[in-house]
Amino acid sequence: MKNNKPQCKLIGEDGNIFNLVGIASRTLKNNGKETEAEEMRSKVYASGSYDEALSVIGNYVEIV
Repeated sequence: MKNNKPQCKLIGEDGNIFNLVGIASRTLKNNGKETEAEEMRSKVYASGSYDEALSVIGNYVEIV
């Protein structure tokens, strides 16, 4: 993964994982990273826990 992760405001948002992955996915797409958005969603949905899912999101966007 590249170090130029786009900033994504997730802190203070509805903590539902589907909401968070949607916000992060839109952030990636808005920054020209459609492939990364698809990859991130697949990994989040395959994750075994909420914490693991958040960790995956954090690998793709800078959570602010």
